[in-house]
Amino acid sequence: MEHSSSEDSDISDSDIVEHKEKIYAQLRAGKLKVKYGESAFRCPFCPGKKKQDYNLKDLLQHATGIGAAPKRSAKVKATHLGLAMFLEKDTASSLEKPLQIVVCKPKATKGEEEVFVWPWMGIVVNLHYELKGEAFSRESEERLRAQLSRFRPLQVTILGDDKDQAFCAIVKFAKDWGGLKDALAFEKHFVLEQYGKTDWNKINCRKDDIYGWLARSDDYNTLGPIGQHLREHGDLKSVGDLEREGTQKIDMRVAHYARQIEVTNKHMSELELKNNQNAMKLNRMMEEKDRLVEEHNEKIRKMQKAACRSSRKIIDENIRLYGELETKKKEIDRKGKQLEKLATKSNTDREKLEAAKEENAKENMLLNLATQKKKEEDEKLMRLVKKHEQEKEDALKKLCNLQMQLASKQKLELEIEQLKGNLEVMKHMVDEDKNLKEKLDKLLETLEEKNDEMENIDSLNQTLIIKERRTNDELEEAKKELTSGLQKMSAVRSLIGVKRMGELDHKAFVAACKEKITDAKELALVCSKWEDEIRQPDWHPFKVIDVDGVAKEIIKEDDEKLQALKAELGEKAHDVVVRALREINEYNPSGRYPLPELWNFKDDRKAPMGEVAAYIVKQWKTNKRKNTYT
Repeated sequence: MEHSSSEDSDISDSDIVEHKEKIYAQLRAGKLKVKYGESAFRCPFCPGKKKQDYNLKDLLQHATGIGAAPKRSAKVKATHLGLAMFLEKDTASSLEKPLQIVVCKPKATKGEEEVFVWPWMGIVVNLHYELKGEAFSRESEERLRAQLSRFRPLQVTILGDDKDQAFCAIVKFAKDWGGLKDALAFEKHFVLEQYGKTDWNKINCRKDDIYGWLARSDDYNTLGPIGQHLREHGDLKSVGDLEREGTQKIDMRVAHYARQIEVTNKHMSELELKNNQNAMKLNRMMEEKDRLVEEHNEKIRKMQKAACRSSRKIIDENIRLYGELETKKKEIDRKGKQLEKLATKSNTDREKLEAAKEENAKENMLLNLATQKKKEEDEKLMRLVKKHEQEKEDALKKLCNLQMQLASKQKLELEIEQLKGNLEVMKHMVDEDKNLKEKLDKLLETLEEKNDEMENIDSLNQTLIIKERRTNDELEEAKKELTSGLQKMSAVRSLIGVKRMGELDHKAFVAACKEKITDAKELALVCSKWEDEIRQPDWHPFKVIDVDGVAKEIIKEDDEKLQALKAELGEKAHDVVVRALREINEYNPSGRYPLPELWNFKDDRKAPMGEVAAYIVKQWKTNKRKNTYT
């Protein structure tokens, strides 16, 4: 780097940026010439320099180096920074390939590789500072690091010599190959500018600017602060040593990952074998289950048909006998009244009257026999209801036993798997230790016992499942019969009966609408309209909320139809429709038509079968007492 004695700083440091932009504009306008030929470039601001022709990369390094030099004047730095901007933005962009700094690989001596200080370190000398102190040193280090920023240094440490106020600096680069590339570019920059180590060693050629080079073995072994710092913070290594170390680390990692892959593949093979075995077991179990389900469904269908025929026959016969009994009873009452009238009018036909009374007594006896037969039929019905209740209780007990058996089965399966694992281990060890043979035999016996126990539990579970399904079907059939019977014998003031869930309550809806609508025909039309709306599958005014971790459906209060209903007919009519919507969403959300349900009208709740049976018995006893008094 060469200084001109005629250079005067006619601008301040704050004007560097503005002056740089002016130089850049002049270069773009062609007022300053840079290119001389196809690949030759010259610096227009250093005409007296020995080296005139540069290639594009060298000229860029020349311009950026002088622009960052602390000893240069503000004007010189601004002009060279403008030149660097022009080369990077305009000239370099016109090349086919992006401009890159060429990294020179270290040359090895014959029979020996060139040795560097590692981590890669550069040495900068000829730093002169008049001020001292720790704060000033840190500021100087950051400034120097900023000047060398294009070489991406990690750290800059300034070392001083109190005797002659000469300072030097150690520039630390990254440990990887990118760091070596930056360090070589750092050294090449100073060599091209003739401020390298060779120039520094020439006593007569020393200049007032900084010198720099890449630290090697001779710097490492030298005396003074530079050698001491390099020995404390670095080591001597060649590029071949680092390549061999990297190759060794890579080989160790590859071997480690290969072992892991081998173990993983072995484990995957074992898991695949177990998965195939479990899949075969599952297929056999599913086939057996499908067969049992089909047999069970066929038996249930036959039983349902037979039970329906028998129940229908009993009910039809009971209804017929009840009608004949009522007819006979009315006929006897009519004849008795006629006989009483004849007895008061004349005593001459007393013999005929006695004969008629005897005939009436016979008919009365037949009527008593018919009443007794109806009583027997009613008792049979009550016994059937009690039998169904008992079967329901038995089914619940069997269900509890089934759950206990399932837990025992799972525990037994776990024990069997553990025994199989121990068995495999002992098979591998039996050749090495003969004492294990007895233990192996005992383990095999235990495993056979556990397998037998497992088969017994499976058989018992299948039996309980079939019985439980059969009992549930019988209970469902009994519930249907009770519903059908209650629908036929329901009275106006009945406490227990059948309610159609999801059907609009006409009486309550009409009562709620009378305040708004007085015409009976209009009321009927409105009632029919909302009954159709409730059954529409497209209308679903519900939303799902989370209540204590459980999803629950509630009515949307902002639904347009419900809001219009409340505004038109009032809140009471709105509540009647909302109740029907909730019922149909609970009992038949997919079909959207009402379903019959046993209901306690007194408490307004669902009636269990036990309560319905008790109510039927009570009604039967009341009717029995009435018939006796009659």
